[in-house]
Amino acid sequence: MSQTVAERTADQIGESVIQATRATSAIADAIEDGVGVVKRAAKQGGDAAEEFLNETSLRLQRHPALTVAATFAVGLTAGALIGWIMRRR
Repeated sequence: MSQTVAERTADQIGESVIQATRATSAIADAIEDGVGVVKRAAKQGGDAAEEFLNETSLRLQRHPALTVAATFAVGLTAGALIGWIMRRR
């Protein structure tokens, strides 16, 4: 039997709806996976930063003289650099 134009159009629209639903579902899954990856990366980054700060605090507490000397050296260097830059102007 031959289909009318309206029946063929209806079949085509039905197939297009099914394909659009599949595509929408695939996109939603991809976005959900991406959000999960970003959340895990942010948590790992936060954990790494916290661990770094804790280790730094312990190191500073274990070596107070070295901490003071390093701070003095950094301050002296920064002051000299700023003074040199201001003289050039």
